[in-house]
Amino acid sequence: MGVLSKYHRFREAGEAANVNNVERFGEPAHSLFTSTKVFTLHHHIDITDADERVVYQADTKFPSIRDKTDVRDAEGNQVAHIEKKLLSIRQRHYVTMADGMRFELSSELLHLIKDVTNIEGLGWQLRGNIMGLNFELYDGDGSVIAVIGQKMVSLHDKYCVDIYRPELEPIVVTILVTLQHMLRDREAAASSSASSAGS
Repeated sequence: MGVLSKYHRFREAGEAANVNNVERFGEPAHSLFTSTKVFTLHHHIDITDADERVVYQADTKFPSIRDKTDVRDAEGNQVAHIEKKLLSIRQRHYVTMADGMRFELSSELLHLIKDVTNIEGLGWQLRGNIMGLNFELYDGDGSVIAVIGQKMVSLHDKYCVDIYRPELEPIVVTILVTLQHMLRDREAAASSSASSAGS
């Protein structure tokens, strides 16, 4: 289904690249897939390649009010560290890559259907379609770096990312992990608001 959908671009490992992505951007260099382990004391994400081999892992310390998360490669080497800013109107996360590069993800407000996250320090932008659960990552010149699709209903919170700039893969993976945390926080906030309104 993910291959044929113009609007919803998630696909499983082994399926061809989404038709909409190929029409707009060409064939991706390669793709990665994530699956979140649920019912554990810490938040753990496996990032796998097309052959379902784990190539990155992300772990969040528990309990952690700052949502401190470490991203590592398959050999256990540190790739990045992510922390959430507390008491911010916007969702804001700080990222430090293993080589010392730093940047921030900051959500823009007042977007009803389109979701825009600025990546300050890189000059990149993550543009999303909340209804279709799709996100496109662009550099400062407006060239596509990657396209992310989220599975609509999944216990394991699955994502697929088509990467067009393979040399930027560690940064793309880190942004993908941060995006998953931001969306999870948003869903938790929405559920909390709904239950407060209902009581």
